[in-house]
Amino acid sequence: MRVDLFDFDLPPERIALRPVSPRDAARMLVVRPGATPELADAHVHDLANLLQPGDALVVNDTRVVPARLDGIRRRETSQGEGVRVEAMLHKRVAPDRWLALARPAKRLAPGDRIAFGGEGNACLLGTLDATVEGKGEAGEIELRFDLAGAALDEAIAAVGHIPLPPYIAAKRPDDAQDRADYQTMFAAHEGSVAAPTAGLHFTPELIARLEERGVETHRVTLHVGAGTFLPVKADDTTGHRMHAEWGEVSAETAVALNAVKARGGRVITIGTTATRLIESAASEGGRLDAWRGETDIFITPGYRFRFIDGMLTNFHLPRSTLVMLVAAFIGHEVQKRAYAHAIASGYRFYSYGDACLLLPKASA
Repeated sequence: MRVDLFDFDLPPERIALRPVSPRDAARMLVVRPGATPELADAHVHDLANLLQPGDALVVNDTRVVPARLDGIRRRETSQGEGVRVEAMLHKRVAPDRWLALARPAKRLAPGDRIAFGGEGNACLLGTLDATVEGKGEAGEIELRFDLAGAALDEAIAAVGHIPLPPYIAAKRPDDAQDRADYQTMFAAHEGSVAAPTAGLHFTPELIARLEERGVETHRVTLHVGAGTFLPVKADDTTGHRMHAEWGEVSAETAVALNAVKARGGRVITIGTTATRLIESAASEGGRLDAWRGETDIFITPGYRFRFIDGMLTNFHLPRSTLVMLVAAFIGHEVQKRAYAHAIASGYRFYSYGDACLLLPKASA
């Protein structure tokens, strides 16, 4: 399918640079596809009234790592102050090693040493130093740090920055508020370099109202990689290689969600990350199994969804794999109509923006 079919114009002022407060005060466009698609304006705090007893939410409990590191590359043979380097950690491959996207990658070579954290900004055990072990494609490098395990985690937390998406980082620097704002209330397992942003809308008060309504909440883990920020450069979706991300669906969660389906309840995924993971773990026959590993599932129009019945998600970038997933779920024409309505109605887009609730299947 042609990638340019998923393009659209978004006024710059529609890009949210901060979330609303409280989180569940964000606007929410309710989309019910059909012969005559229904679009209704609401807010996230209305969610309990829009779902039915017996429904279940699936949230991603990954936790964002302060994965953007600023450093100085130094070589024994070089003169001067060295080269400033930005590294975006995106996949841990050993207790002391991470794969990272680096800028400027062309100024780095295997064997180079990088001191992260800036002059005078050292972690408890000294500066956070690393060696470039290898270089891959598109600016990827492998970093071997002088620390490992928990000590490395503490050092990264001390000197790292919250990896705000490029469309926010280009307009303002990250700050202390982002350390709270860019984590969901479900965050438990460190490993992501981007937040599962649909989960940012939830508050303890909203979860309590959902529980009172008889709506369950179940957790899965998918660690979001830096590939989520990369544009689709191919002209056709068949030419795009999806980035792989690690995830896990526990046996307990699989049993619980199968029971929801068996009694006629709906499974509503919170975000595209939970959606991709659940669909990766589901069988062709529509049963969910315990699952653990990497998924590179690429969901585009024509995909037959195996398990999920609804999805809450944010408004995504043009030409992105995420907007393609939305189009696959509710239909491309409905997706275009919903996005046009959101733009015309002043909805806020992207990671800190508003939400849409996609409900193609009615409750039993």
